[in-house]
Amino acid sequence: MKDRARIDAAPGMLAVAIDTSTDMLACAVGRMNGPDGGAACHAAVELLASGDHLCRRHANVELVTTLDRALDDAQLSMHDVDVVLVGRGPGSFTGVRIGISTAKGLARGANLPLYGVSTLDAAAWTAWRVGVRGLLGVAADAMRGEVYPALYSLDDEGASRLFDRERVVKAADAVEEWRKLPNADDLQLTGDGLVRHGRLFEAAGLMDKALDRALWWPSGEGLLLAWAASRATDGADAASGDPASVLPIYTRLSDAEENERKRLGLAQSPSSAVTGVADELAGRHLQFRPMGPADAEAASALEARCFDGMGHNAWSPAQFLSEFGQDAAVPRSWWVAHDDGELVGIAGGMMVEHDLQVLDVAVAPERRREGIARKLLSHVSYDAQMLGCTTASLEVEASNDGAQALYDSLGFSQAGVRRGYYGAGNDALVMTAKLPLVLPVDAASPEPTAASVRPWPLPSVRRTDDERARLASLNLVMAIESSCDETAVAIIDGEGRLLANQVSTQIDFHARFGGVVPEIASRKHVEVIVGVVDAALEEATEALGLDGGTLEPSELAAVGVTQGPGLVGALVVGVAFAKGFAYAADIPLIAVNHLEGHLYANLLTTPDLKPPFIFTLVSGGHTMLVHVKAWGDYEVMGETLDDAVGEAFDKVAKALGLGYPGGPIISRLAETGDPHAIEFPRALNRKGDYRFSLSGLKTAVVTYIEQETAAGRTIHLPDLAASFEAAVFDVQYKKARNALRETGAREYCIGGGVAANPHLRQMMIKKLGRQGIRVTVPPQNACTDNAAMIAEVARRKFAESDFAPLDIDADPNMTL
Repeated sequence: MKDRARIDAAPGMLAVAIDTSTDMLACAVGRMNGPDGGAACHAAVELLASGDHLCRRHANVELVTTLDRALDDAQLSMHDVDVVLVGRGPGSFTGVRIGISTAKGLARGANLPLYGVSTLDAAAWTAWRVGVRGLLGVAADAMRGEVYPALYSLDDEGASRLFDRERVVKAADAVEEWRKLPNADDLQLTGDGLVRHGRLFEAAGLMDKALDRALWWPSGEGLLLAWAASRATDGADAASGDPASVLPIYTRLSDAEENERKRLGLAQSPSSAVTGVADELAGRHLQFRPMGPADAEAASALEARCFDGMGHNAWSPAQFLSEFGQDAAVPRSWWVAHDDGELVGIAGGMMVEHDLQVLDVAVAPERRREGIARKLLSHVSYDAQMLGCTTASLEVEASNDGAQALYDSLGFSQAGVRRGYYGAGNDALVMTAKLPLVLPVDAASPEPTAASVRPWPLPSVRRTDDERARLASLNLVMAIESSCDETAVAIIDGEGRLLANQVSTQIDFHARFGGVVPEIASRKHVEVIVGVVDAALEEATEALGLDGGTLEPSELAAVGVTQGPGLVGALVVGVAFAKGFAYAADIPLIAVNHLEGHLYANLLTTPDLKPPFIFTLVSGGHTMLVHVKAWGDYEVMGETLDDAVGEAFDKVAKALGLGYPGGPIISRLAETGDPHAIEFPRALNRKGDYRFSLSGLKTAVVTYIEQETAAGRTIHLPDLAASFEAAVFDVQYKKARNALRETGAREYCIGGGVAANPHLRQMMIKKLGRQGIRVTVPPQNACTDNAAMIAEVARRKFAESDFAPLDIDADPNMTL
């Protein structure tokens, strides 16, 4: 590894800059020739090569290869690079995430510092470089009839912001705002928003001084200039350089979150359907959701319980209600934790400028030390980040040691004292933190987060020649999985020994919607992926007994990644990161089919499993029966015509108001239920027909719920759950049995999230085992999405030198 001291110490620092926030793929290689040897002066930026070109919807395909060509044009390689820069937006959500994910992979793969730059700033500096001076308005396209407006003053010294933070407004509102400027006649315009909304600006007489169309997009050189100027202004310690800490600039929540807040703002009840059976889930159904006006009474009562006798008054219901009528210019975020309909925790804050001011955190005394406060604050801080906040602040009683310990662990530090804030002799400590908060990725705290701030780059490792030779002989392969709502990374050796298996789940962020929200999933993958990779490298280091430092990317033999199928916004994060990582570490890239990963997960239990055999895939997105004739030779005998098995479980659970994910909840309830209590239909249950259909069964369950509720009868959940499971699993068993008989195969295995269901596993082992069939089930932790199964596929592909080019893209519709 190239020794990397503080980046300001090396004369002529070499930077690569990329941005895919717009239709322009911006890419440049430059040298920072500042007087202190670092990036002290934008005037000293030397452009060495550029790869800028319009690239609509193909950025993930072309980005790494474009960078490679630019470095080649400059007669350089990634080994020569000292720093990576990336455009953080605002812009196309997917485009921003492609650029940042790739940049994170580059920086982590080469152990380089990564810094983010506003795409709006880059556009302004692009204009400055060609001699534009005076008042400049950047109108970046935000889709939906909106723009990201930004005003700058350009003089010979550079481009200066005339705004505080990025925002999104209707294009017509931006036009009206700028038309009323006292110096509107001097306003020059640029930005790709002019492509879509140019007529609006023209009608207001603002297009007379629009820049040449070729300048409407940011450039790689603009990124270099903007960063150099920010370093000169903010100093060397303005950001850590840690790739985990670089996040997109968001100006709004996802559509699902916005719609939810509108609904709650109308004072509708936030609770799900009432079935009269909630007692059966008491104590094991903790969930998190935004606070609504209907929670005001319960929130006030919880406050009174938590702070009784502590020297300050609890919030009244009226105070909580007032939070929902506040000026939208000062956004609020309030979250609650509830279990069996009872409020057990609350947290909230308001966003002032770039700071999240935490107003309240309270957890029922009997539910403390369960991580509830931590998770509530993770949701509140996430909302704040999405609305542009970069810091958080709060007050805590000086005598409240427990709360201070919590805040310390989240990354807060004391910034001051407010004497008598909570009454005479009862001081408040003022604590501040940078966002995102420090929320470790582990089983006890599963929400995805950024890692704690750390010195970056990491120190070089020191290995003996024998250690390096040993590592090379192990053929270590790292695998990345990001097809849905789990960010997972695993490391495996050439013999199939699993050395690391890290999974960060987002369930808490999706549960209140009754399913995965693709936009949220993609955002969280970007946030956590570096931290999960770091955790996997550290786990493998320990498993290998390495001294001298953590396993380095260049010490891996290859990196594998799920290419598809899955949610496209989630897949592109993993694919973009993996490509950047592989390129920077100079190791091969391996593309893996997610469905094949579920199949190969069975090898983690039965290493001697060999075709031919029958395989059933039952997950939230897929249901299929496969004849595995040989590894890589698959005949899909039947698939679902509508809902997948896991999807049906989730929909039935949602109809019952049980929450998400539905599979584990229904499974627990079915343990004490009678599978014969309710006769639900078994669709397509004919011999020779290997197709599946679950929509009719789902409809039958919903109809049953409606009929029983209308009749005033209490539904016995265990019986309903057991009967529903039986209807689903009977069909799975019979189709598997018939396929085994038809093909003559004597082995059977299963995979997918639903394969973790103990009743399905036991039924298949018992019934098929009686017929002399060897049944393999994957480990419980390898049923839901994970990287261990992807690593097993990648390991075998590595042995066959089955590598992927760096221009692959995510394939959401990939088939087996």
